[in-house]
Amino acid sequence: MIVCLDRVYFPNVLWDTERANPFFLLQRRKGHDDVHGIDGIIGLLVGTLDVVLDSSARVAPYRILYQTPDSLTYWTIACGGTRREVTEHWEWLEVNLLQTLSIFENENDITTFVKGKIQGIIAEYNKINGVKEDDDTDKFKEAIVKFHKLFGMPDEEKLVNYYSCSYWKGRVPRQGWMYLSINHLCFYSFLLGKEAKLVIRWVDITQLEKTATLLLPDMIKVSTRSSEHFFSVFLNISETFKLMEQLANIAMRQLLDNEGFEQDRTLPKLKKKSPKKVSALKRDLDARAKSEHYRALFRLPKDEKLDGHTDCTLWTPFSKRHIVGQMFVSTNYICFTSKEENLCSLIIPLREVTIVEKADSSSVLPSPLSISTKNRMTFLFANLKDRDFLVQRISDFLQQTTLKMYFDKDISGSNSSIEEEADSRATGFVSCSPHHRLRVEVNRDRHVNLNGNSAPTATQTLMTMYRRRSPEEFNPKLAKEFLKEQAWKVHFAEYGQGICMYRTQKTRDLVLKGIPERMRGELWLLFSGAINEMATHPGYYEELVEKSMGQYNLATEEIERDLHRSLPEHPAFQNEIGISALRRVLTAYAFRNPNIGYCQAMNIVTSVLLLYAKEEEAFWLLVALCERMLPDYYNTRVVGALVDQGVFEELAHDYVPQLYDCMQDLGVISTISLSWFLTLFLSVMPFESAVVVVDCFFYEGIKVIFQLALAVLEANVDKLLNCKDDGEAMTVLGKYLDSVSNKDSTLPPIPHLHSLVTDDMEPYPEVDVFALIASSYQKFGSIRADLIEQMRFKQRLKVIQTLEDTTKRNVVRTIVTDTAFNIDELEELYALFKAEHLTSCYWGGTSSSTERHDPSLPYLEQYRIDFQQFKSMFILLFPWACGTHTDIMAFRLFRLLDNNGDGLINFREFVSGLSAACHGDLTEKLKLLYRMHILPDLSPDQEEPDSAFEATQYFFEDIAPECSHVAAIELKSKKRTEEGFVAVSLKTAKVKKTSQDNRNYLRIWAQENQSKQKEAKELTKLNQGQFIELCKTMYSMFSEDPREQELYQATAAVTSLLLEIGDMGKLLSLQPPEDASSHSSKGTPSIVHDKKPIQTYQYMQPEAFSTNNTSSDNTEEINSDQMEEVKLEDSSPRACSSMLISDDETKDDSSMSSYSVLSAGSHEDDKLQCEDIGDDTILVRSRHQAALPVSTSLDQDWAVTFEQFLASLLTEPALVRYFEKPVSMMARITNAKNVQMMGKGFPSTSDYDIATISG
Repeated sequence: MIVCLDRVYFPNVLWDTERANPFFLLQRRKGHDDVHGIDGIIGLLVGTLDVVLDSSARVAPYRILYQTPDSLTYWTIACGGTRREVTEHWEWLEVNLLQTLSIFENENDITTFVKGKIQGIIAEYNKINGVKEDDDTDKFKEAIVKFHKLFGMPDEEKLVNYYSCSYWKGRVPRQGWMYLSINHLCFYSFLLGKEAKLVIRWVDITQLEKTATLLLPDMIKVSTRSSEHFFSVFLNISETFKLMEQLANIAMRQLLDNEGFEQDRTLPKLKKKSPKKVSALKRDLDARAKSEHYRALFRLPKDEKLDGHTDCTLWTPFSKRHIVGQMFVSTNYICFTSKEENLCSLIIPLREVTIVEKADSSSVLPSPLSISTKNRMTFLFANLKDRDFLVQRISDFLQQTTLKMYFDKDISGSNSSIEEEADSRATGFVSCSPHHRLRVEVNRDRHVNLNGNSAPTATQTLMTMYRRRSPEEFNPKLAKEFLKEQAWKVHFAEYGQGICMYRTQKTRDLVLKGIPERMRGELWLLFSGAINEMATHPGYYEELVEKSMGQYNLATEEIERDLHRSLPEHPAFQNEIGISALRRVLTAYAFRNPNIGYCQAMNIVTSVLLLYAKEEEAFWLLVALCERMLPDYYNTRVVGALVDQGVFEELAHDYVPQLYDCMQDLGVISTISLSWFLTLFLSVMPFESAVVVVDCFFYEGIKVIFQLALAVLEANVDKLLNCKDDGEAMTVLGKYLDSVSNKDSTLPPIPHLHSLVTDDMEPYPEVDVFALIASSYQKFGSIRADLIEQMRFKQRLKVIQTLEDTTKRNVVRTIVTDTAFNIDELEELYALFKAEHLTSCYWGGTSSSTERHDPSLPYLEQYRIDFQQFKSMFILLFPWACGTHTDIMAFRLFRLLDNNGDGLINFREFVSGLSAACHGDLTEKLKLLYRMHILPDLSPDQEEPDSAFEATQYFFEDIAPECSHVAAIELKSKKRTEEGFVAVSLKTAKVKKTSQDNRNYLRIWAQENQSKQKEAKELTKLNQGQFIELCKTMYSMFSEDPREQELYQATAAVTSLLLEIGDMGKLLSLQPPEDASSHSSKGTPSIVHDKKPIQTYQYMQPEAFSTNNTSSDNTEEINSDQMEEVKLEDSSPRACSSMLISDDETKDDSSMSSYSVLSAGSHEDDKLQCEDIGDDTILVRSRHQAALPVSTSLDQDWAVTFEQFLASLLTEPALVRYFEKPVSMMARITNAKNVQMMGKGFPSTSDYDIATISG
């Protein structure tokens, strides 16, 4: 390929010159293509050096250099991977440039001309091929070429980055390069002629961790189901491992809910000073990781993207000092967090911003920036490195936010003047006052009615509607509640109120002491971030409620079943008002997120949210819980809860090691963690105590749940160690949690499930919930959110792969009794089936991946493949996949297996077809073949059977003497033949079969299984067109068989016999009833030759059919001026036997059987001529005459049954042996693995190490 000009100073170092002229040199890399072994050890060393140093010569071992005669500087102008490619470039240069360059007198002019010419060629190539400029450096583009060439990956497989490292193969390290793409981890090494390759799909990785040994302190361990791989000697192991974690997470997400990877095209362009080898995909993934951390840190919506962050200081009026931290700016928010954890954090939505002002700098306050909000709070940032750029970015985002606000306002039906407000805000954005002020004027009196439509939603909390007080507890508890409210009011006055308030250590202390009941809903919205989504989606909930009303599906059925199980002890859910509100919220969310729909435990959590928040607020709190704070908890397989269960086990091992082994033996951790985590302790604690846990959860996140769970275990260590079984351990923990009380609660005591459980054990003393929470922070407060995320990643790999293994076992166990495959074969086939689905997700498919993979479906239907995927599997696994009819056979079988006609087949359907073709008995295989050809309505892109004249080629060439015979082929007019019209008259001879022969066939058929016989009788008859297609299929099946000629002859005999049977059946159907009865009384009817009509097939127009039946006594020539009549008459056995190919003739490679010629001819040109091969006279396609238009005439009354087809085939031992031949399934599966992994089979001479594909 032509490349950009690169300067070369030492052209002969490690390169050999093969051609040269005054201006150009063609060179070859030493050691490459060294057929004579001249380079020897030098070539091996050069090859090793190229791999270690990441030289482009490994993939482009040929190059062309340009040099002016008197200069020592050379320029690379072209390179090639093969000698042929570079030779084409060389010849082009000699023809188009060499003579032109000799005209120039100045060397600088020559160099300028060559550079311009090369750049013009590159620009023209990019224009013609649609190559777009991207951010990838030239070095990285070379790495992409290497990656695709070394591992045979398609262009759709995108390389993210590559790293130098060592791969430990046994005890020997292989120095090479690790290539990380979106879907694969690959490694390549070349040392002294020894090549090593490794390819692992991310979806097959079960464990990914950093390990350390005495000799190698930094090592990455990659585990699959069948092997472990170790990599070491990284230049930057942290960056590498982080990227591997991201890619593995993407793969797990694809397995979990079928979310593929889509590159973000909105990233800004690379700066010129950016580091080398940074790909656009790597930048995309880095940006995703930063945005994800940013959203989790400040509880922002899932679609928020971080634009950038910078160090700064924030003036805090409550402490009268500047706090060092970082400012984060995104599309809709400005956030701040202090360097010191929990000291101060701040969230400023741009929708709340009124003024952004650059204040005057001073030595005390350098580069200050003031931001004011609607609630009249002002935030002062300083020590900003690039303040002007930052202000410009904020201004741009403010404009976008304002336009979006007015658009939403217009949609919601606001009557205010949009134009006036837009003008006022726009003038504020571009203000250039001496104080550099950016003003944003906002109508502070605007109120959006979020409940203004007709949806019957509750506008107040259920707690205020159904609040019961106990008179004897009124004074002291209400007084304490009043003091809490006053403390929060003081806090709001000092730190601000609403979304923009300062969040400090004091805020957390107030939360740990319990949020007042009246403020609980408001603060839950604030701390969870749900307030942001509710503010930016006005009217969304009401629309969902209206759309979902009256709709019914599986989720709504489950919701209805669980409505009355949601806090039934609370009066709010003992009447229709509370139940209806709960129904609306759960149903609306099920329609918002069909991937989750509804899961048990959502009803319990939502019922508590409705007690303290309005209906719409409860909906957005549920959104925050399910989609951000408890990710994947409430999907169909509760993956998130299982992941956190594994994290909890790991934390228990670290923090309560004395209890860990005991709990593992009892199996208690897995039981308690699901019930505790899914309901946030609401189902295991008294209600008034559990809501305090929910308070802490909304502020701190999941770490509170882990801390509290560890505190509960630690408080019961002694009793748990003495437990003998899991039931006793669960009773201990249940009674302890039931004893957790909230003495500050103003609510009357509500009966709890565990309080109803009584036994002989002594009751627990009351445990104060605030003391329990304080103890959890004191003992386990060191658990950090980032540590939990690291542990979650590790457990997510384990959990999802375990679920995939469970799915595979369930599928195999379900269908193992219905197929002839054993368990091992079924598991391997399932892995291949799933891999084919995933490959199509990687590199495209005809149907969407969402249609083909639905985790909510039953196990057998979770993965489904379309026709293109099935065709790939058919070619790899089915024994009949050979010849030119392979695609048609695959299509027919796919239609047969697709029972519901949705264009997709599941694993059971796939295995049923494969089992019949590979391990079925003779009858099952033939029945499958037969059923494939009786399907109605063939694919529109498939042609109809060419003609009965083409069928003549199959049925009446080289057939046995006992069958119908070809008497003669008469060509009456060469001129009319050239015009493309041929009339064919077919005349079959008398069948010389006795009734004894027919009884033999019946006896063979009677020996078959009775149930299979009954099923076979239900098969429809095979008409003439279908029969022709079946014959074509059978001829194509044998094209690669060692006994091809014998099978062709046997097939010809069977088809001829079936043709006679079909004709006999037609005669019987056409005879009067009395004739038919008389024939039936005489046994097997004979076919009288002079009574049988002659079928005249007429070619008129392509794909047009017409049939004319005439008597044998008076055959009418149809359109004699345009057609040529070819009569195929009765002949003696001697004449027919002379047309058979002898054994000696079949051994001659130069000869071709009439069967192979005829079967292949249907896919060649459409012309026919007579040609002699040995003693045979056959019809073959002519390459020298005008093509005959394809026109056919099919006999609608002609048909054969499956019994006749089976009985006819049983007369030919060669065909019986072929269909009864055993199939080595594991060998086919092994080959299919290699092909699926790399798109081609691997040569056995190379040291390939391919990770085993596993389900």
